[in-house]
Amino acid sequence: MNEQNKNQNHEETPKPFKGAPVNQPSAWKRLLSKRWVYPAAYMAAAAIILTLVWVYQDASQKSLTTDLTTVSDSTLSQNEVVVGMEKEEAESLAVIAKAENMTWPVADAKEVNVVKPFYDPKGTTENHQEAMVQYNDISVTNNGIDLAREDDKVFEVKAALDGKVTRVEAHPLMGTVVEVTHSGNLMTVYQSLADAKVKVGDEIVQGDTLASAGRSEMESDLGNHVHFEVYNNGNLVNPAELLPPK
Repeated sequence: MNEQNKNQNHEETPKPFKGAPVNQPSAWKRLLSKRWVYPAAYMAAAAIILTLVWVYQDASQKSLTTDLTTVSDSTLSQNEVVVGMEKEEAESLAVIAKAENMTWPVADAKEVNVVKPFYDPKGTTENHQEAMVQYNDISVTNNGIDLAREDDKVFEVKAALDGKVTRVEAHPLMGTVVEVTHSGNLMTVYQSLADAKVKVGDEIVQGDTLASAGRSEMESDLGNHVHFEVYNNGNLVNPAELLPPK
């Protein structure tokens, strides 16, 4: 009987069939079972931490250097303000010297009035009010001076200095524009002209007729006039400071 039970149990024991999966330890567990894994991981983590600390310290040193440089630059800029003011005064005198022979851009200065002055950023409140140009709902500063006769008659516009005509343009807002380049990096611009008697490339002499005074859309309230601008090295200059007394 016992022998029969043994044979029965033996027959009931399942046998693995070919191709059945066999439980094996995972690759991660096999890796962790290695003795060298934990020391290596510790060393790698330590290296990363040291690298981060080094980067942080390096960034802090650069920040400190930048701050010190900023303080130094701030001190330098304060000194540059004084030097800049002296330079501005010197440049102003140089412009006056270069334009000392400038004449009024008309045949007779006594026949015209300054109907709108140059907008001086350092000027008075009165100047700022008078030197604003209103066009529709837009207000802009006046970059030159506007000259007109009291009787609103047309007059000839003359060259204020010797030079070369570098631009002649019919502008929709400014009227006809004539630009003349002079020696010493000076440039004069004449706007609101009725017509032009010169063309680009013409060499002109002080007193030559450039055009006739006219009207412009931008300053239509001024009637017949000439808008006169002066530039030194590309920077606006108040023409009234360069023109001789009437």
